Amino acid sequence: MSGDLGIWLAAFLTLAIYSFLYRDNPVYRFAESLLIGVSVGFLLVVAFDTTILPKALEPIAAQIRYVSSNGASGIPMLIWVIIPVVLGLFMFARFVPGWAWLSRIALALYIGFGAGVSIPANMQSYILKQIEGTIRPFLEIHSAWDIFSALFILVGLIAVIGYFFFSKAHTGNFGRLARLGTWFLMVFFGATFGYTVMARISLLIGRLQFLLGDWLGLIS
Repeated sequence: MSGDLGIWLAAFLTLAIYSFLYRDNPVYRFAESLLIGVSVGFLLVVAFDTTILPKALEPIAAQIRYVSSNGASGIPMLIWVIIPVVLGLFMFARFVPGWAWLSRIALALYIGFGAGVSIPANMQSYILKQIEGTIRPFLEIHSAWDIFSALFILVGLIAVIGYFFFSKAHTGNFGRLARLGTWFLMVFFGATFGYTVMARISLLIGRLQFLLGDWLGLIS
């Protein structure tokens, strides 16, 4: 059994979290609150070191030094540096009664800029890449299995699109195509759920290895 205080603390918190499997209890709530508090504190420090300090405080300080040494010629650049900081502060105006409307200005600019950046990226990753993934198997056919794989992908694509086509009643041949699409979707959701379960099991195995190895020393 380890004599390291850090390992004992980690083991206690691990067991405290897993105690929820029995029922909700004060030990679990303490570990949960500690995790949330530490996570928020860590994120605040990271946000200050990676955003506030290099993108707000340091540029403003640099421009102030430039203005103090070169006169009024640096004031326009200082203003351009201060504007994003002011817009960021507007976000916190929601907590001040009567000033909440200022946050809408910052949110509108943030959402507009975010949409302008994310729409082309999502178009590239979720549409164009998917189209490429559907067409590429037909360009790389070297055997009968490649032909079967390409046709299988094509049939699955058409069936799933048919299922989500609600402008036509799902009856007759089209209804059978839509039902085939549900089978493809169920296989996809099942594989996704299985992957999620395996990821959680791998986390559990890691914790058990820590408890039985690093803490108790029962395994090496």
